[in-house]
Amino acid sequence: MTPFSTVIAGISQDTEGFSAHITPDWQQGRTTYGGLSAALCVAAALRAVPNLPPLRAAQFTFIGPAGGSVRITASVLRQGKNSVFVGADVIGEQGLATRATLTFGAARQSLLSLRAGPMPRVAPPAACPSFFDPALAPGFSRHFDATRAGGEAMVSAAATADMLVWCRHKDAAARMTLPGLIALGDVLPPAAFTMFPKPAPISTITWSVDVLAESHVEDGWHLFRSTADTIAEGYSSQDMKLWTADGTPILAARQTVAIFI
Repeated sequence: MTPFSTVIAGISQDTEGFSAHITPDWQQGRTTYGGLSAALCVAAALRAVPNLPPLRAAQFTFIGPAGGSVRITASVLRQGKNSVFVGADVIGEQGLATRATLTFGAARQSLLSLRAGPMPRVAPPAACPSFFDPALAPGFSRHFDATRAGGEAMVSAAATADMLVWCRHKDAAARMTLPGLIALGDVLPPAAFTMFPKPAPISTITWSVDVLAESHVEDGWHLFRSTADTIAEGYSSQDMKLWTADGTPILAARQTVAIFI
C-alpha cells in the first residue's frame, strides 16, 4: 500500500498546476476515496498560495471518477483583509472529478466564545471492537484504524442511522497535518449504511466541512459521529462531527450521499 503521506509528498508542480498519482489501494469503487480527493485539493491550495491563514471551511463536490494520474489546479478566488477563498479541482482522465471551494481565515479578537456540544462518553479505542468488516469495507479502509465505540453496525438492517467510531491514520506522518485531517474526516461510510439489509453501492455527492480547531494528536485517535437525519428518494443527508480524545471538537460537517438500494 502507498501511505497517505507518500501520495501527498508526490504532488508535483508545473506551469499548468499540479499532478499526483493515486494508487489502486486508495480506490473506492470506480473512483478515488473522497477524503483523499479532498485532501489533494487542500494540499495543492497550501502549495499554490503562500502564507495562508488557517482553513475555516471547505465545500467539496464529487462530480466524477478519477484514479491513477490526476491533475490538480488551485487558484485564489478572492483575497480580503482576513479571508482568502481558494478554488481547487481534481481532474482525471474522464474530466472534472472533484471541485472544492476553500475558505481560509485569520484569527480575530472577539467578545464571543462558544464550543460545540460535548463529546459522547465512550470506552477508549483499545477497548472497542474493530469497525471495518474486511468482507464489506472498501480497499482504502486498510489505511485507517477504526474501532466501534457505539451506534449501529454496518449493514445490520438497523432502525436508525447512527455511527460512533474511533478512527485514525495508520500512517503516523499523516496524523498532524491539515490534509491528513481532511482525509480522516471522510473515513466512515454513510450513516445510512447501518440500515442497509444487504450491501449496496453508495456515492458521495457533496461534503461541507467546518474546521473548528487545529488537531495536533500524536497518537492520531479521533472520535467520529455520523448520523443520517433524512433518507428519501435514493439520497441521504447526514450530520458528522469529529473530536479529539480529550473532547475538543475539531470538525463539523454535512454530507449528501446517493444510495442505490
